[in-house]
Amino acid sequence: MEHSLSPLLSNLQRLWFFVCLKALISNLIARYSKKQRPKLPPGPKPWLMLGNLPEMLTKKPAHQWIHNLMKEMNTEIACIRLGNTYVIPVTCPTIARQFLGEHDATFASRSLTTCTDLVSSGYLTTILVPFGDQWKKMKKILTSALLSSEKHLWLHDRRTEEADNLMFYVYNKSKTVNNGVAGLVNIRSVARHYCGNVIRKIVFNKRYFGKGRKDGGPSFEEEEHVDSIFVLLRYLYAFSISDYISCLRKLDLDGHQKNVKEALKVIKKYHDPIVEERLKQWNDTPKIDEHDWLDILISLKDANNNPLLTLEEINAQIVEIMIATVDNPSNAFEWALAEMINQPNLLERAIEELDSVVGKERLVQESDIPKLKYVKACAREAFRLHPMAPFNPPHVSMSGTTVGNYFIPKGSHVILSRRDLGRNPKVWKEPLKFKPERHLKSDNGSNVVLTEPNLRFISFSTGRRGCPGVSLGTTMTVMLFARLLHGFTWTAPSNVSKVNLCESNDGLNLAEPLMAVAKPRLQPQLYHL
Repeated sequence: MEHSLSPLLSNLQRLWFFVCLKALISNLIARYSKKQRPKLPPGPKPWLMLGNLPEMLTKKPAHQWIHNLMKEMNTEIACIRLGNTYVIPVTCPTIARQFLGEHDATFASRSLTTCTDLVSSGYLTTILVPFGDQWKKMKKILTSALLSSEKHLWLHDRRTEEADNLMFYVYNKSKTVNNGVAGLVNIRSVARHYCGNVIRKIVFNKRYFGKGRKDGGPSFEEEEHVDSIFVLLRYLYAFSISDYISCLRKLDLDGHQKNVKEALKVIKKYHDPIVEERLKQWNDTPKIDEHDWLDILISLKDANNNPLLTLEEINAQIVEIMIATVDNPSNAFEWALAEMINQPNLLERAIEELDSVVGKERLVQESDIPKLKYVKACAREAFRLHPMAPFNPPHVSMSGTTVGNYFIPKGSHVILSRRDLGRNPKVWKEPLKFKPERHLKSDNGSNVVLTEPNLRFISFSTGRRGCPGVSLGTTMTVMLFARLLHGFTWTAPSNVSKVNLCESNDGLNLAEPLMAVAKPRLQPQLYHL
């Protein structure tokens, strides 16, 4: 009996030895890895399960809490745990360039949020979509089919129509009395609706959803449309508790989902009938000439000559295009004009350049843009000092990696601070002062461009997730600046000694829409369509 048990005991002893040896080796490897692996970026101590969500919820707005926290900790990169998600804010251009340069491939994905899911119809678009086949497909369509230099030239006349209409509308406003003041113009409204007109003309080949207005301004339909787009922009990447505690998503505790659904309902009310009618035209007619981006999206074919895009993809991508084009140019001009009214010498210098390049016998054209260095410097300065959003869309790490001597875990949300990159005192002298001339001595020699690949501020970002619409965005921005600065003199209302440059409580836009008095400075016939 003892003889028969001895082989079994011997095997058990060997098994136990190997189990212990494996545990010892695993423990040594874990200790060594932990010792060698860099630490997480500095950050506040998280609560169990909740992370730093209690602080985020009690110290709103979240972007101010994050920036104040980083200032208190004297750090340009931090780690804030929200639920089980590591959020990594960055305010240093050098570290930002590591994320979007050396490690760009690792951080090429996007976060999944309740609002981005709704707006992208389940991640069918480009900007909001995580890294993968769908993103690659849609990005290729955007860059090659819609935003190529050939298509940009093709749509030149559409953009010019809206620049002409902008002049016509503001000229009419300058001849009317608003709130007892002659020539009083709501700059925020004018700038946003110019951007809305341009992108509607490019996508749908129409300015108005309804009958429009004889003075060139927006009617109820266009106002409702643009207002709804800005609602989406407000909530897309807002810090929502539902995005960090998954079991709370259906509860919509902060109301973000409700607001986004209502805004999408308005937008789809105007978009969907146009798309469906156009799709029917393409299906019923053998050959249709392309007139706009909608035609292009419908006409795209795959290798088997079947439609490349579904109706859902077309509708979702159009919504995303609208979101991507209306905010930055309009916000930049409103802020820039407010700053320039308070510093009249800046307005004078911009007008001198415009009169020198363009003269006063014609309107600014897109062909003038390369020569308008100071006007572009004003736009760059607005992007630097007064970005539309506190942070750029999150870049999600697809694997754990080391950046700036810190370990960034897989799944971390890296958010570059648009606000503090542009206001970093280590990079910019007098960072809080609006000084367009600082951009005339650019890295590009005598050329002034609106892009900033060194991430000293963010305009179009860079890397795989950089904006592919640089040409369109630049053209819209510079034409908005140039046409309105060239065509009108701008002053504050007589009862206002200085424009109030306070930011809103929950964002970075002006606390109140800029109201300025416009007076035409060119020949009357130039303003008429």
